[in-house]
Amino acid sequence: MKKLGFGLMRLPLVNPDDQTSIDMEKFKEMADWFIEHGFTYFDTAYPYHGGKSEEAFREAVVKRYPREAFTVTSKMPVWAINEEADLERIFNEQLERCGVDYFDYYWLHALNHERVEVMERMDGWGFIARKRDEGKIRHIGFSFHDDSALLAQILDKHPEVEYVQLQINYLDWDSPAIESKTCYDLCVEHGKPVIVMEPVKGGSLARVPEAIDRLFKEYDPDASAASWAIRYCASLPNVMMVLSGMSNMEQMKDNTSYMQDFQPLNDEEQNIIAQATQVIRDAISIPCTACHYCSEGCPQQIAIPEYFNLYNTQQQFPEQKSNCKLYYNLVAKSHSKASECLECGQCEAQCPQHIDIIDNLKLVVQAFEQ
Repeated sequence: MKKLGFGLMRLPLVNPDDQTSIDMEKFKEMADWFIEHGFTYFDTAYPYHGGKSEEAFREAVVKRYPREAFTVTSKMPVWAINEEADLERIFNEQLERCGVDYFDYYWLHALNHERVEVMERMDGWGFIARKRDEGKIRHIGFSFHDDSALLAQILDKHPEVEYVQLQINYLDWDSPAIESKTCYDLCVEHGKPVIVMEPVKGGSLARVPEAIDRLFKEYDPDASAASWAIRYCASLPNVMMVLSGMSNMEQMKDNTSYMQDFQPLNDEEQNIIAQATQVIRDAISIPCTACHYCSEGCPQQIAIPEYFNLYNTQQQFPEQKSNCKLYYNLVAKSHSKASECLECGQCEAQCPQHIDIIDNLKLVVQAFEQ
């Protein structure tokens, strides 16, 4: 398979205010282009587009192409499982929605600490393994949104999973909150290929600051900012597939143009990505280097560098605020919230950057707790 997957969560809409109003004619045109240029991997899920993404896939692809012409993946909505019977009911509903007899890939969707507990209690892992044995699923895995410690526990406990879907992009690679690199390395260690989601960080890395755009254009005037982000992820040796939630034909034609005969980033291009990342970091609101000296002695165990990283991201990319808040709430489950700061000053005494940590934590509270 070619390394570009068509993510079906940002499809073209007839009414921008109605996520269920998928523009089927435009979607069909995009799907046709995708398949005609040798790509096969479609990624949908139960909640995408208000529950209409799977049905749209059936109409645009399944009814119009032979089964061997495409690969489809969907996901179990873990948050909707209240009893074991829900697993079978929803899975069968998804097969019907998609119009297929089996899924090529099937995930437990967006696992975090709470959802892992639910799947252990409801035997979600056993369910997808049994469906694989029945031929209803070809390959099983999970998508993941939490810390590396939990990922390590899952991979140790469930060697039967074959793939892991992670959020990876060049800006989050060294993020202390999202831990893309650490999670990727764990998958390598456990021999699990990675499927990448959010390679363009929800579109943020397709609209980069002028200084970065200039840096990219000096090297290759014809390459889009999105191409740098997607090729960065696809260049990682253990990445099997990079998903892109494409919304129009312009994005489709751009992505397929450089991924049709994909070439990994060379050393000079990797250096340019490193420079671009530094430009973004130099413009951050709170100059935290994530050394963790501040948090090591915090009596409240507040995840100070992680919170500052998320605050900086949402300041630079306002469209990422909801995603940053999601990660803030995930981190806050295993640490105290920023609002629980005692203002003891221990952190400021340890900070090599001399950051006004107490005042900046109040900004974090305003951003994510109000």
